[in-house]
Order: sequence, then structure tokens, then C-alpha cells
Amino acid sequence: MFIKRFYYEPLAQASYMIGCHAAGMAVVVDANRDTAQYHEAARSENVRMTHVTETHIHADYLSGSRQLARETGAQLLLSAEGGEAWQYAFAAGDGATLLRDGDSFALGDVRIDVIHTPGHTPEHLTFLVTDLAAGDAVVGALTGDFVFVGDVGRPDLLERAAKVSGTMENSARDLFRSLQRFARQPDHLQLWPGHGAGSACGKALGAMPQSTLGYEKLVNWAFAIRSEDEFVKEVLAGQPSPPTYFATMKRLNRDGPAVLAGPPSPRMELPSELERAVAERRVLVDARRAAAFRRGHVPGALSIPLGRSFAGWAGWLLPYDRDLYLIVDGVGRAARADADRAALDLAMIGLDRIGGYFTSEALDDWEREHGGLEAVTDIDPASLSEKLQRGELRVVDVRAPSEWNAGHIPGSTNIPLGELANASRALADEGEGPVVLQCAGGSRSTIASSILLAGGNANVVNLDGGLEAWLSAGLPLAEED
Repeated sequence: MFIKRFYYEPLAQASYMIGCHAAGMAVVVDANRDTAQYHEAARSENVRMTHVTETHIHADYLSGSRQLARETGAQLLLSAEGGEAWQYAFAAGDGATLLRDGDSFALGDVRIDVIHTPGHTPEHLTFLVTDLAAGDAVVGALTGDFVFVGDVGRPDLLERAAKVSGTMENSARDLFRSLQRFARQPDHLQLWPGHGAGSACGKALGAMPQSTLGYEKLVNWAFAIRSEDEFVKEVLAGQPSPPTYFATMKRLNRDGPAVLAGPPSPRMELPSELERAVAERRVLVDARRAAAFRRGHVPGALSIPLGRSFAGWAGWLLPYDRDLYLIVDGVGRAARADADRAALDLAMIGLDRIGGYFTSEALDDWEREHGGLEAVTDIDPASLSEKLQRGELRVVDVRAPSEWNAGHIPGSTNIPLGELANASRALADEGEGPVVLQCAGGSRSTIASSILLAGGNANVVNLDGGLEAWLSAGLPLAEED
């Protein structure tokens, strides 16, 4: 038996290939849309992908299971649990085999047993793996979003993201019962979860790539609670706001993810087309570094720096029903590489409508034609402190509530970045003084600046260096009571 882990860092998402070299067979579990990585791994291991499956209907990324099954001719296996509302709508049309609790399938000397583990979602499955060549003892479990390292999957997404009202408490109780049943598995059981630290599918995921059931019984809070009512209270407390795109992912993954013809590669737009794009108010996504955006950008562009958080913030902020146009740094091959990377990240969450991309050459042409680019004014911590004491401006902290509660600039207001667009009009109506946007280091506040500027609020200032610079200057923090 062999196992390979594939990790998509921007969404902290893990998928797996498990196979039998003797039989030349493998299954891929929880594939994402970057299917080239699975083909390369199969070639490296000299196996065929004979099965493709997933633990549940995902909310945080667009599944690649359907696509991979079509590319390989592998048998697609999908959950039949969860009730009528949580069936895969495309399963029959794609000839999928439906799995229920107690089912199993084989890859030569590797046996995969299916157990139903509802709670995070009603249809969730966990896959127990046994290497029969080594013996009858189960080796490990692919736990998806059921059990993580140090945490468990959140049971509130159906209500908070998919808007299925009145489901949180029942889902939490289902999760407790699933955990009680799962805890009877042997302590040596290796756990291979579907997410790591940074995922929005839980509230305190650990950074280790795997664990064991015995270790989780010792350190994971969810296994320590014996009372169902206490567990329900604890698991629902403090869950972060789900990104806005989660509802779209649930629907697309249930109804049938689109199949890509190949890796996305947007076309390069002529520099002269940027003038028309701005005039037509197209969705312009400036993927350059935050500092470059603040120094100069075209009007209406939304800053989302290309990096680890690009896909997540794109899901929060970008529309699914409009074409997107990228602005990337550099020219030539470097610009092409950034555009392709950005397009793949967007495809991971189903944002497939990429109209094209512009390079630095287009920005240079714009600057010559218009006498300059739009810029974001920076303010240093000492100047901000002085102006705050005189009541000359307002500070909006766009970090998460948990960060805000741990310490914030006195007198500031917390509006998390994902909620800022809905609050932009209210900010404009509250007064004519400058709005200073602040985060931890300056990346999120730059995105926030672009949201307010695009919304018509021109009196926007960015705290240079964010809270880190404020603390380095020896300035005080307030804490939430």
C-alpha cells in the first residue's frame, strides 16, 4: 500500500491518493481541480486511478472529483447518505456508484470501508483503510472535514453559509454522536484529515499534516467532552464567519461542478483595452503586491495580492456572474506565470470567467495618458496617534473579531474585511473625516482601501505597517472587555 498527500496551501486543503502497487490501482479522495498533480503521481507510482471519491459535498473549494473521473475513466463513488436534500444531483448522469454506511471497495490488497459520520454535513463519509497484505488491522482513516488535528468540522455551515435555517444544533448533536462512535476505533488509527491550519472549516485546526486517534483523544477538545449538551454549546461558540462564496460552492458541488478543458490560461489584453475596461466598469482584480497597488492603480480596481490568501479573499469579494480581468506585475513570461497562477487559484473556487489579463505595460500607458495613477495615502503610527487624540479621523480595523478582541488601537472600530463592502455606504455617511484602514501588517487594509475607493469613498488612508508598526512604535492597545 502507498499513500500520497496533496496540499493546496491557499485553502489549507488536503487530498489523497491511496493505492496498491501489486494491482496497479489507486483511488483519489477529495480531489481539487488541479488534476494534473494526480496524473503525475499516478505515472510516478505506475498505477491507474481506478476510483475517485470524496468525503462530502464541499463548501470551501470546487471539487475536482467529477473532472478527474472523466479524465481517467475511473469509477466515481459518491455518498448516498444525508437524506433527499443532500444527494448529488449529477450522480446518476455520471454513472456514479453510491456509497452507504457499511459499504466497502477494494484496490488489490487495499480495502476501503465506508462509515457515515454526519455532523459537519449530513452526507459526510469517513473512509477506513486496511492494508490486507500486512494484516487485517485497519491502518488509517480519511476523515475529510469530520476530525481534524486538534479540532472537528464545524456543524454550523448549513445554516450560516447554505442558509438552511434551524440546522446548527441538530448537526452539532449528529457530530457528537459520530465522534462517540468513531472513538471506538483502535487508538493506533492514523488520521488523514481534509484540511490543515488556516481553513475556515473549523476554528482551531492544528498544523500537523496527520495524527492518530489515540493522540486526538488526549489533546483534541472534542473528545474530552462527555456531555452532548456541553459539546453542542462549545462547538457552536466562536466559529468564524463563513466566507460568502461557501454557499455557491455547496450548490455547485451538489448540482455538478463544471469540467475544465485544461489548466486555465487567460489571454493577455492589449494595453489600450485597459481604457475601455475602466470606462465600462469591468471587474478589475489587481493581483500585484499591496505596496505596489497603494503607490498607483487604475480607478475602480480591487486589490487582491497574489499570494497564499488570494483564493480566499477572491471568494469573499468577487462576483460569480461577471467576467474578471486580472492586473499582474511585470511583462512577458513573468506576467504570464502570475496570470496563470491567479487563474488556477480562481478556478479552485469556481471563478472560471476570466476575461483576460493586463501587464505593467498597460499601467504605464495609462499613467502616461492620464498624468498619473490613483494612489492610497499612507499614514505612520505616530501621526495617526496624534490625529486620533485630536479627533480628526476614524480608524477601521479590518481584522477578524478574534484578532480585534486580543488587542486593538484605542478608539478604532472593527469591521472584518469580508463585511466591509456592505458597510462602505454607512462609513461614507458617518462623516467627512478620513477613514484610516488598518490590519495586522498592511495587506488586508490595502484590499479594504480598494473596496472603499471603488465604492466612491475617496477619503481613505492606510496605516503603513498596520498594527505591527503601531506596536513597534511603542503605542498602546485596548482590549475588548
